Amino acid sequence: MTEEPPASSTAEPALGGEKVRDVFARLQATYNDGCTTPGNCEYFLGRVLDELTSLDEASKADPQGPEHFKEPLAWIAKLRAELGEDSSFENLKKHQDLLTETRDKINNWMQGHPEDYR
Repeated sequence: MTEEPPASSTAEPALGGEKVRDVFARLQATYNDGCTTPGNCEYFLGRVLDELTSLDEASKADPQGPEHFKEPLAWIAKLRAELGEDSSFENLKKHQDLLTETRDKINNWMQGHPEDYR
């Protein structure tokens, strides 16, 4: 019997999830993208949603606890309530303003909490 080689070091960080700062960096990177480039809107909106979802999970798993991230988590919850279970491009496009506003609010909040992303 041959053994499988050990898994590469792409495993998630300790404590079972990504760090808030790492997800926030990816969320900030969406500022360099948008729906202005033809054919890019579907990718962009999906990416913003994915990063907000990852930030929600990272914030809840952070050692400071979800209470520390109360406002960002509330904004993401509001977005989820509006989107429902429909993550289709049509629904994301319909809620484009809410997606980018949620990202922008979180960006502003994080700028006031540099200890969370540095």
